[in-house]
Amino acid sequence: MLHHPTPHTFQISVTVNGKLVEHEIVTHLRLLDFLRNDLGLTGSKEVCGEGECGACTIILNGQTVNACLILAVEAHGGNIVTIEGLADTQDLTELQQSFEDHHAVQCGYCIPGMVLTGEKLLERNAHPTRDEVKYELSGNICRCTGYHKIVDAIEKAGEES
Repeated sequence: MLHHPTPHTFQISVTVNGKLVEHEIVTHLRLLDFLRNDLGLTGSKEVCGEGECGACTIILNGQTVNACLILAVEAHGGNIVTIEGLADTQDLTELQQSFEDHHAVQCGYCIPGMVLTGEKLLERNAHPTRDEVKYELSGNICRCTGYHKIVDAIEKAGEES
């Protein structure tokens, strides 16, 4: 009979959407699973699990990252923003409103990652060109829209700021 050792655990301390979270986790837990299963933040989606689709995009310490590729222990001491923490429930960000205004959502599965990626782009470059928006979104896959309305939404949000 094989003996399976108890997984190693770690006490993580991380700020998530502005709130300090302290939680005991197993050391091999992916950040995406920690956010979705332990914290109930299901806006970041599990699709490919290989960092290819961008559906699990979050902002970690000011950078967009694929949460499926990072261990939760690597976020210890960090600052995470998920789609749930981008705006309060009463007011949308300018970009979120632009997605609504330009009908840039179909199934919605990829949209949290698209919005977070777009927000970081607009933070760095308030008026990106269409080609810059397309380049920035190259790590995010959408199977429904053909990207045109998503690119329009990000481009127009930049023009309106």
